[in-house]
Amino acid sequence: MLVVLTDGFERFTSGSELCSYAGWTPVIKRSGSSVTGRSKISKMGNQKLRNLLFMCSFSACKYNKACKDIYERLVAKGKSKKLALIVVCNKLLKQAFAIAKSGLIYEDSYRSSLVKN
Repeated sequence: MLVVLTDGFERFTSGSELCSYAGWTPVIKRSGSSVTGRSKISKMGNQKLRNLLFMCSFSACKYNKACKDIYERLVAKGKSKKLALIVVCNKLLKQAFAIAKSGLIYEDSYRSSLVKN
């Protein structure tokens, strides 16, 4: 379903573009210089894709090590569980994009050479 909703990832050059397409990017509400509202997700993207990923994020928090680590870290910092699930959705999208573009098989223990230990 993800491949169908994203046209096989062909329209996107980065994972961030894909997250924007899905509507998972934050939008900060401001009015002038003194009134600042809470940031929310944009919801400007594909609603079916957003709903699909949100449901998948529950399973990912149990079985995907990278997603589970992010979720637990954010909840431990005091962030809401819903916000942590939205971050997991972004992580899932970026993982799927990377796998589709690179053609490599997913490895749970993979560490990027760009990430410092």
